[in-house]
Amino acid sequence: YYLLSSFIFGISGTLVSVLMRIELYSSGNRIISPENQNFYNVSISLHGLLMIFFLVMPGLFGGFGNYLLVIFQGSPEVVYPRVNNLSILILFLSYLLLILSLISEFGGGTGWTLYPPLSTSFMSLSPSSTANLILGLLVSGISSCLTSLNFWVTILNLSSYCLTLKTMPLFPWALLITAAMLLLTLPVLSGGLLMVLSDLQSNTLFFDPVFGGDPVLYQHLFWFFGHPEVYILIIPAFGIISIIISGVSQKIIFGNQSMIFAMSCISLLGSVVWGHHMYTVGLETDTRAYFTGVTILISLPTGTKIFNWLSTYLGNLPFLQLRTSSALFALLFLLMFTIGGSTGVILGNAALDLALHDTYYVVAHFHFVLSLGAVIAIFSAVIFNGENILGSKSLLPSSSCTLSLYHLVLTFVGILLTFSPMHFLGFNVLPRRIPDFPDSFHSWNF
Repeated sequence: YYLLSSFIFGISGTLVSVLMRIELYSSGNRIISPENQNFYNVSISLHGLLMIFFLVMPGLFGGFGNYLLVIFQGSPEVVYPRVNNLSILILFLSYLLLILSLISEFGGGTGWTLYPPLSTSFMSLSPSSTANLILGLLVSGISSCLTSLNFWVTILNLSSYCLTLKTMPLFPWALLITAAMLLLTLPVLSGGLLMVLSDLQSNTLFFDPVFGGDPVLYQHLFWFFGHPEVYILIIPAFGIISIIISGVSQKIIFGNQSMIFAMSCISLLGSVVWGHHMYTVGLETDTRAYFTGVTILISLPTGTKIFNWLSTYLGNLPFLQLRTSSALFALLFLLMFTIGGSTGVILGNAALDLALHDTYYVVAHFHFVLSLGAVIAIFSAVIFNGENILGSKSLLPSSSCTLSLYHLVLTFVGILLTFSPMHFLGFNVLPRRIPDFPDSFHSWNF
């Protein structure tokens, strides 16, 4: 159910992004009328929320977590099966609330981050749409919290007696770390969203500067969840890639313990660098220096992981390993994740980020990590574990099948063509979330 629903939600999120790309294919108002440019912002908000909370999280964390965790643990089921059931059921409710926001009033064109004052009643075009978006996110947060609690308890209490934390495979470790991050940061997001909701509907003034509120406070609350969120999306992908590289090379991942430490370091450091999303709000120099330093520090454990994965490939004949498309997908993941991470180090510099903040460079950076990272991990996991999941070879193309190689090549070329030019647009400081652009940017957009 998790995998199927994330597939359906992902298709709806992709259709919205196709709308945006058609609009940006050349300058001038093309398919979005000049009178209703809010619709472009609505599609941006929906695309972001659908892809993050309804494609990657249910797919990687919920779907493969439920399938593979109990197998690795040697347990018959998770500790709370009914709670598990509840968390998938309320995911559909939360999706319905998101779609409902599209048809109530004008749609919530606040961007996926829901910054006030755009999302509060003074400036919001449609308070009921924004309220539906926030309620959808809150329900989805409850679903994630329940799943995390379940995985955490299952890993600690339901493993077979020979499986200690030291001998546990990397995928359950990835789930354990992800669940911990979710349980620690989701309540902060929920608090921030409830404050926005009460500003919107109940005349409170948390974020209205005229009455002593502070819109920057919301940014702190949101990004304290929002930055760990990107690691919540990518750490299960790390676990999946470890399974695949280990399976293809027929050996344990090189430096297994250091991989566990690296994931733990990434999650700890990733939880204390939220300020690098808000360099432009006027943080003092010391604070910016701290956030810059710690952001760049994250590249160390990440580099450890990349080199460990590459070292696992060593010693076998490469053409024997690369005969399956899931192995190629895993190598592709390493390449693209490295490029995406490198642009992240550039954006982590406070001085550079002042110029690149809210340009297409940022969009290129996180799409390289997510489209070419997390989503490719989902594809490779489906191909690699397809026969085990469905119990049959005939239903799903296996990883040695030519179709899956075509899929790999088309995905790779398509995503590269979509997101590589955005780096150049960003360096020429084209701002994002704008449905039109000067003619000088036509070629890269085209």
